[in-house]
Amino acid sequence: MLLHYCDLAWRNIRQTPFISVLMIIAIGIGIGVTMTTLSVYHMKSADPIPNKSAQLHALQLQIMDDGQTWRTPDNLPQQVTYKDAMYLLENSPLEKTVAMFKSGAAIHLDKPDSVPFIKDVRVTSRDFFDMFDMSFLYGNVWNEAQSEQAAPVVVISEVLSQKLFGRKNALGESVYLGDRRYEVVGITKKWRPAVKFYDVNNSAFDPAEEVFIPLSHAKAYQVSSWGNTNGWKNEEINSREQFLNSETVWLQLWVELNSASEKAQYGQFLLDYMREQQELGRFNRKELAYNLQPVTQWLKYNHVVSADNKILVGLSFMFLAVCIANILGMLLAKFLKRAPDAGVRRALGASKRQIFYQHLVEVAILGLLGSVVGVVLAQLGLAGIRESKSGYELIATMDWQMLLISPLISILACLIAGLFPAWVVCKTSPATHLKTQ
Repeated sequence: MLLHYCDLAWRNIRQTPFISVLMIIAIGIGIGVTMTTLSVYHMKSADPIPNKSAQLHALQLQIMDDGQTWRTPDNLPQQVTYKDAMYLLENSPLEKTVAMFKSGAAIHLDKPDSVPFIKDVRVTSRDFFDMFDMSFLYGNVWNEAQSEQAAPVVVISEVLSQKLFGRKNALGESVYLGDRRYEVVGITKKWRPAVKFYDVNNSAFDPAEEVFIPLSHAKAYQVSSWGNTNGWKNEEINSREQFLNSETVWLQLWVELNSASEKAQYGQFLLDYMREQQELGRFNRKELAYNLQPVTQWLKYNHVVSADNKILVGLSFMFLAVCIANILGMLLAKFLKRAPDAGVRRALGASKRQIFYQHLVEVAILGLLGSVVGVVLAQLGLAGIRESKSGYELIATMDWQMLLISPLISILACLIAGLFPAWVVCKTSPATHLKTQ
């Protein structure tokens, strides 16, 4: 019976091509706008590392004196100081702890034809690659001795290796970051998280770094931060040493916690450390506080998906509702024009339910065709966003989930629009139309 309804629906669509095309375009425009905003919202709010997001935790410490506030909901800074990061990194009871910050440099080779270009650099401890599921194509991360000695070693991505050396395997080659020569010890596979969740302070949608150097370079070579650097108290800072020992927050610290008991033990370790610091004149608060937030909660805490994104999704569905209202009027006109055909079918034995279902099948087919137009328009809209907004290359895309949802929304929207016109037609008395035949 469904195939028979589909055949009748297709015949009716072909008999009224102009109004059918208008409805397909109308629903296509509505779906295109809706899927553009919904796809961006979906990619922004998606879990960027689903296999480990529950284990990875961003660390916050309440280092400020009583009466001092921060711009976060709980008044805790999003980043940590250098001295806190180094202590917690070197004395951590956990298997994996990462301290890091964003820097940058002009990258070039020791060749006359090598043109320097600016590249972001992630200055980090060794566990970064394992903790965030980065794989090596060639080589590996620098060893402990190289880290302690601040050896001039670097890990780069396969994309950057291809760009610099014309090949992916550039182990042992030399590359310059500014005026300092570094030896390439590792080549990572392409790693492009849609959201740079490990450092949301410096635009969560910037591309992930492709250059990595040891954290010890921050002190040994005075590598400066290119990210957010914030202070909360007046301090005299006239040297690098004073800056590193200051209360300025500029590093990110992440830990991997694999169980509730491990999280509780690490929390006690943090409280013990803060009590020790209180005796030295720091953490001057009545109540010590810290946060260990898993990835998804960390993104919500930092408002990675802003209220504007939610408003845009709501407005796009309102626009779709306007399209549905227009389609409803066109469907009503189209179905009433064919009411005599429905009257003949009723006289020949078709029930009201069969007439109702047949018209809904026709509406569903219109919705399916409209979704095809909508997906095309959405792809054009997403391409425009990628071109106009930096860092949206992986955000302004439509994944397989959105591709599946698109026809469902389109068909559902058309079915809603078609309920009233189909009901009006099936309620019409067949005798009324038979007299006109």
